[in-house]
Amino acid sequence: MSDLDLSQYGITPDTTLRNADPARLYEEAIHYDPTAAIAHSGALTIRSGEKTGRSPADKRIVRHPDSEDDIWWGPINMEIDDHTFEINKERAQDYLNTRQRIYVMDGFAGWDPAHRLKVRIICSRPYHALFMHNMLIRPSQEELAAFGEPDFVIYNAGEFPANRQTKHMSSKTSVDLSFENQEMVILGTEYAGEMKKGVFTVMHYLMPKKDVLSMHCSANEGDEGDVSLFFGLSGTGKTTLSADPNRKLIGDDEHCWSDDGVFNIEGGCYAKAVGLSEEEPEIYNAIRYGTVLENMVYDEDTRAVDYDDTSITQNTRASYPLDYIDRAKIPGMGGHPDNIIFLTYDAFGVMPPVSKLTPEQAMYHFISGYTAKVAGTEVGVDEPQATFSACFGAAFLVWPPDKYAEMLAEKIRAHDAEAWLVNTGITGGPYGVSHRVPLEHTRAMIDAIHDGSLLDAPKETEPVFGLDVPTECPNVPNDILMPRETWDDPQAYDEKAEHLVGLFHDHFEKYEDEAAPAIAEAGPQLQAA
Repeated sequence: MSDLDLSQYGITPDTTLRNADPARLYEEAIHYDPTAAIAHSGALTIRSGEKTGRSPADKRIVRHPDSEDDIWWGPINMEIDDHTFEINKERAQDYLNTRQRIYVMDGFAGWDPAHRLKVRIICSRPYHALFMHNMLIRPSQEELAAFGEPDFVIYNAGEFPANRQTKHMSSKTSVDLSFENQEMVILGTEYAGEMKKGVFTVMHYLMPKKDVLSMHCSANEGDEGDVSLFFGLSGTGKTTLSADPNRKLIGDDEHCWSDDGVFNIEGGCYAKAVGLSEEEPEIYNAIRYGTVLENMVYDEDTRAVDYDDTSITQNTRASYPLDYIDRAKIPGMGGHPDNIIFLTYDAFGVMPPVSKLTPEQAMYHFISGYTAKVAGTEVGVDEPQATFSACFGAAFLVWPPDKYAEMLAEKIRAHDAEAWLVNTGITGGPYGVSHRVPLEHTRAMIDAIHDGSLLDAPKETEPVFGLDVPTECPNVPNDILMPRETWDDPQAYDEKAEHLVGLFHDHFEKYEDEAAPAIAEAGPQLQAA
C-alpha cells in the first residue's frame, strides 16, 4: 500500500490509500461503513445501497468523431456529448473532494501482457476498492512501482447523484464512458458491478480494433491442454459449469481470443450466490477471507449467511480472487478453444439438453443469444418469457453484433473448434409440469463433450430447430435427450415449439440484412415434428 497524489485528477483528500491490503480494507470498511460485517466464513458482507444491480438504461458513451462510426448506437449504447461528460466528471471530482479518505486500486485488465490494459479505480468506499482488488489482475510490488500512468481511469462517486436536469440524464444515476478521454464516471449507483462491466465494455471496444475477439464467456482447460468456452446469460450455468473439479479454470466471465489463444480479462470471479450450497463446492469453498458478499442476509448472532434469502435482492453476488478456485490456472491464459459451448435456460421445455451445431447454426445462435426466464410472481402470470441478448451479452457490446459474430466464425474455422448448444433449463413437459435438467446430467454431457465421446455418439436431427441431437450420452438417461419424447402430449409440445420458433424468427429479423443468408437459413423452421 502507498499514498498517491491525485491532484492531477482534481482530487485532494486528506488520506489516499493505494492498493491497500485486504486486511486494511476490512478494517476501513468495518470502521467507516455501517453496512459492513464479517461473515462466519471470513468474507466481508456489504450492502450496495439502493441499486442492487446494473443500470443499463443509464449508461452513456461520448459521441466523438474518432469513434462514432464504430459504435452500435441505440438502446444499448446511448450517446452523451463531451460537454455533459465533463460536467458529470466534475460533479464526481467535487464529491470525492468532500471525502476525507479516498481509495485507489491500480490493476490490469487482461492476463496477456501483449494486450493488457492498466486501469485505475478512484473510489470512496473501501468495499469498492476490495471488490476491484479481486476483479482486476493484481500487480506485483515491482509492477506497481513501475505502473506509471494508467490507460483508463474510473471515477466512482456512486454515493452522489447525477443532476436530472443535465442534458442526456434520465435519472439520478449515470454511468458515462469516454473512449477518447479514457475515463469513466459513475454517479448515483453504488453497485460494484458497474466498475467491472465498465472495464469489460472498454475491452469490448479496444480489443476488436486489434483483431482480438472479446467475449462474454467463461473458459476452462483440461489436463491435455484442451480449452472450452462457455457462453451464456445470467442463470444458465456459465460460472457453475466452468468451475469443474476435473479441469483448470481460466476464468468465469470475460475473455479474449487472440492469435495466440485465449486469455482472461479479470483477476477474479463474480458469482451469483442465490441458492448457493455445497453442491457447488468450487464456488462455495471460495467464500472466505477476502471475498466480498454483496447484498446478502446473515444471522446477526452467528454471522452465518443465508444464501436462500433474497429479501434484499435476487441478485446476490460473491466476488473473490481467481486463485480461490482450487484448480484455477494462473496466469489466466490458454490455447485456442477446442469446444464452443452455448448455454441456454429454456423454460418452455422445448430445446434438447445437448445438440451439435454446424458453423452456420453456431453463428445464428451466437447472434440470437437466447435464454428464457420464468415470469415473476405476479398473479396470473405463469408463462416463461423469452430473452434474446446478442452474442450472449448485448448489454456490453460496443461494436454491432455482426462484428463479433464474424470474428468468432473466423476463429472457429481457423482452429477447427466444435460448437454445441446445451440447454440447462427444463425438461419433461411444459412449465409447471416439468423439472430442470439435473445438474449431474448437464455435467455428464459437458464431460462427454470434453472426452470426445459425444462427438462420436449417434445423432438424430430433430425437425423443429434442425439440431443434431445425440441419442445416447454416458451417465445420462437416453429418454431425456429428445425433448418431444418427454412430453405426455406431443401435440402440446408441437404448439409450444412453434411458439418459440416464432419468437426466434421475430427477434432475428433485425439482423437479417447484415447476416449472411447461410446464417439466417440455419435458424429454426416454423414446422413441428
